[in-house]
Amino acid sequence: MNFLIFQAARAADSLQTTAESVGEVSREKTLRVIDLILNSGTAGLVIIIILFIMLFIAFLIYFERLSAINAASKIDPGFMNQIRQYIKAGDLQSAEMLARQSQSPVGHLIAKGISRIGKPLDDIVKAIENAGKLEVYQLEKNVSILAMIAGAAPMLGFLGTVIGMILAFHNMATSGGKIEVQALAQGIYTAMTTTVAGLIVGIIAYVFYNHLVVKTDKIVHQMEANVVEFLDVLNEPA
Repeated sequence: MNFLIFQAARAADSLQTTAESVGEVSREKTLRVIDLILNSGTAGLVIIIILFIMLFIAFLIYFERLSAINAASKIDPGFMNQIRQYIKAGDLQSAEMLARQSQSPVGHLIAKGISRIGKPLDDIVKAIENAGKLEVYQLEKNVSILAMIAGAAPMLGFLGTVIGMILAFHNMATSGGKIEVQALAQGIYTAMTTTVAGLIVGIIAYVFYNHLVVKTDKIVHQMEANVVEFLDVLNEPA
């Protein structure tokens, strides 16, 4: 009986030791992002810092442009009806004042068109087109930087990985064949962190860019629809 109790105690101790060993191995193999960044070498650390700066710029541009585009898309649903009533009544001054007070791209285009009433229709259309180009330029201001970040960030991250791989193989070549596999593996996976960081920044910037492009296109369509309605008002018989 004592022998069975002794064997059970030994088995329990063995299981506890195994569990502790597995726990230690798991703790040793835990991958922490901060460790990868700090151990990525000077070149890798510099590239990751640049990528973080690019990410900060992407967020800054995105939220600034998103706020501006949302403000530009707001227009009174009855705006064109009021413009039509003023034009039909011959009160062009009130119509132009209403258009300018809207503080929107649509209002700016309509105000430009109203200021040209009395001139040939082609001149009015040309003036509106030129004003529209300026409005679109204002809406797309700095958005191209997001496209540049979306393209440059993954390439910059890949550059960091290539540099890390070169350094890792250089250490292997100069060690006389005595380099440890663990050290080589560590150098390789820490070098890969720059690619991961570059892809993350690039994907975020790409999503931001396309979202802003979609919202800008909606405003452009809104501008075109209101300009067509304005020209229809001018072509209506008195």
